[in-house]
Amino acid sequence: MEHPGFFERTGPFPLSEVARATGAELAPGADPALMIDDVRSLSDARSSSISFIDNKKYLTQLDSTSAGACLVNPALVARVPAATAALITKQPYHGFARALALFYPSAMQPMVATPGAPAIDPSARLEEGVLIEPGVVIGREAEIGAGTRIAAGAIIGARVTIGRNCYIGAASTITHALIGDRAIIHSGVRIGQDGFGFAMGAGGHLKVPQIGRVIIQDDVEIGANTTIDRGALKDTMIGEGTKIDNLVQIGHNVVVGRHCVIVAMCGISGSTELGDYVVMGGQSGTVGHIKIGTGAQIGGSSHPAHDVPPGAKYFGTPAKPLRETAREQALIKRLVAREKSNNDDGPKGSSED
Repeated sequence: MEHPGFFERTGPFPLSEVARATGAELAPGADPALMIDDVRSLSDARSSSISFIDNKKYLTQLDSTSAGACLVNPALVARVPAATAALITKQPYHGFARALALFYPSAMQPMVATPGAPAIDPSARLEEGVLIEPGVVIGREAEIGAGTRIAAGAIIGARVTIGRNCYIGAASTITHALIGDRAIIHSGVRIGQDGFGFAMGAGGHLKVPQIGRVIIQDDVEIGANTTIDRGALKDTMIGEGTKIDNLVQIGHNVVVGRHCVIVAMCGISGSTELGDYVVMGGQSGTVGHIKIGTGAQIGGSSHPAHDVPPGAKYFGTPAKPLRETAREQALIKRLVAREKSNNDDGPKGSSED
């Protein structure tokens, strides 16, 4: 059965009302009565969806989008497909944030549990053999599989699903997430909070509602006090068998492949993709929207700023192939040694008696 989702959607709204809510102007020829029922990315949009473009990097997606409407900067109006109504605005990302707030108002203050309900909501479904320690809160329509243990003080949000034979550590918080079997979630983990998304501007920073989920597959282990943000429009995903250490931050829309190892204090920025069997050393991190290829290894305290090929070993900041970094460091070492030798062997100053 398809998951019911975590946010109730309002609408549909006529395009004219969407334009007012987003502060945009309808392009000539756009039908103000066109009904819009959702906000989606360019690649996922349908004829009844609104999307946006604010970066020329995504022009190829704009060319092929099926969106019924698109928020667009005046400079890019000519690139909008004929079947897509253009909503013209100098700040498409701000308009996108306002569109999300229009269609998903509950995403601004998501509900974890029903006010006034018992600590374990009567609509929650717990299979036989689930162990619940004192102080646990379980929201409405949550589902928990047999053999799973929820430790003291943990919070399981509305409609969260957790598979069988899992362990959910003390004082952890899980919302807007679907978790597979045999997962180990250590104490203080935060899963499913909204991602760090703001439409920045001189007049202040507009919060962008986050309506995605977190998908965690089977046999994943997540260390204490790690945080995994839910997706903005799409899902944040952690592949089966992946092991995540303590104090790791994983941003919205990140995709982590199978059997990856992510060591303590890593920071993985939004929309980064890790292939299978990737290793991220301690205190390493990535910028957003890059891909780390299958089997790649990122050294401790290293920070790639561009895509990393499969099987590569990168080190440094900005991270480079390990051999290249090693040669540079060896060269610097020789130059320093040569400079020191020149200083030691040079003429000595004299002083009067």
